[in-house]
Amino acid sequence: MTALHLAGVILPGGEPGELWIDGGRITFTRVPGAETLTRDGFLVPGLVDAHCHPGLAAHGPATLEEAAEQAAADRDAGTLLIRDCGLPLDVRPLQARADLPTIIRAGQHLALRKRYIPGFGLELDDPSQLPAAVVEQARDGDGWVKLVGDWIDRGAGDLAPLWPDDVLAEAIAAAHAEGARVTAHVFGQDALPGLLAAGIDCLEHGTELSPAQLDELARRDIALVPTLIQIENFPGIADQAGRYPVYAAHMRALHAGVGAMVSSAVEAGVRVFAGSDAGGMVEHGRLVDEIEALHKAGMSAEQALGQASWAARDWLGHPGIAEGAPADLLVYPVDPREDLAALRHPTHIVLGGTVFA
Repeated sequence: MTALHLAGVILPGGEPGELWIDGGRITFTRVPGAETLTRDGFLVPGLVDAHCHPGLAAHGPATLEEAAEQAAADRDAGTLLIRDCGLPLDVRPLQARADLPTIIRAGQHLALRKRYIPGFGLELDDPSQLPAAVVEQARDGDGWVKLVGDWIDRGAGDLAPLWPDDVLAEAIAAAHAEGARVTAHVFGQDALPGLLAAGIDCLEHGTELSPAQLDELARRDIALVPTLIQIENFPGIADQAGRYPVYAAHMRALHAGVGAMVSSAVEAGVRVFAGSDAGGMVEHGRLVDEIEALHKAGMSAEQALGQASWAARDWLGHPGIAEGAPADLLVYPVDPREDLAALRHPTHIVLGGTVFA
């Protein structure tokens, strides 16, 4: 592997500097004979998709080959670190590939039978099985477990929680005992009190969080990944739910209010991260759309970028541009903190020291 030299403005610090890449890792010590890749521009830690599904497709579970193509599409859009949020297949072979983004595995979604999308997750027959299932997924994954907190209850005709509060508390405590963090899919309000009381670490979507709950998230440092480009699908979902008018109206209301919720979350000091929810209804490679949506919802451009780059890496325990870190970075000709549209046009994508664009 050829040693590389890069000079430019290094983010997040924002100061001009130079670095070298040797053996796939970053160093600030000069490497004699290194090939200069760039002498100017802006050097940004690889983007992070904090809610992504390389292994889900519109038709359902993907093949491993399809999952690799999805991950490559994410890479080509600048995403170099993925936190998977539930997959029906084992993507460890993709983790071994140097040409694909780093993937943090959360194992399978945990849901109840007939209370989630068929074939997407591990469907339990009884809520009492949740704590043992959480332990299994915690031991099999990379430090995260994914619960389905609510989904449509066709008997009730609206969103409803899947798990009793006491079972949630036992399950999340069991995950923590295994050293894993727990996140949960949740759209509506009814499941939120139980998840928060149980000690959840992160919420996916969180579309109906109240101001008081946002204050609690900030106080307890519970992260939020709102997946705004996925929420754009809610009106279409409502249009197809004619048999369930209460649910349809609820989904439209959630869509209408999500921008204000995210704005309030940012104002409250909640750590809000960028996640595309790619897989299924959202195509891979759209993380920049999510970053722009966060900016529109109230984040500054620099904050929106940071929550999809250096801040997200810190949250997930992966370094950015630092001595000895894997050489996963992006080079832009103009400052993306000033114009997020620049994120669509990197001069270079460097993954593990290899230049892909």
